[in-house]
Amino acid sequence: MAFGRLERTKGSEPMSDINMTPLVDVMLVLVVIFIITAPLLSSSIKLDLPKTDAAKSQAAPQSVTLVVDKSGQAFLDDKPVNAAQLAAQLAAVAEQNPDTEVQLRADATVPYGRVVEVMGAAQAAGLNRIGFVAQPTATP
Repeated sequence: MAFGRLERTKGSEPMSDINMTPLVDVMLVLVVIFIITAPLLSSSIKLDLPKTDAAKSQAAPQSVTLVVDKSGQAFLDDKPVNAAQLAAQLAAVAEQNPDTEVQLRADATVPYGRVVEVMGAAQAAGLNRIGFVAQPTATP
C-alpha cells in the first residue's frame, strides 16, 4: 500500500469576466421607467395660485358646442340663444379665432332645414370648421 497523495482533478478556476447582459437589461428597463414617469413629475406640484382678473387667458376657445334640440331651439355652449344672439356670439368667436371648430349636435327628429339654418349662421360668422357629433350605434 502506498501512502501517497491521491490524485485530484483540478477544480474550475474563478471567472474573471463580468457578464454585462443582465446589467444592460436592468439599465434599459430603468431608462424606460424614467422616460415614462418624467412627464408625470413635472405636473405633480400642487399650488394655490392667487386670483385676479388680469390673469384670465385671452386665448380663444378651440371649439364651441352648438346644440339643436327636438323643438329646434339652439344652444351655444349649453346656453339658449335665438337667431340674432347666435349670429352675434358666433361672429365674436370667429373674430377671436377663425379656426375655432363648431361641434354641431342635433336631435335626430330635428328637420334638416333647421340644421342647415344653424350651419349657415356659423358659416356666415366666418366659422368654416364644423364637426357633426353623433352617438355610435350599439353592436350586439
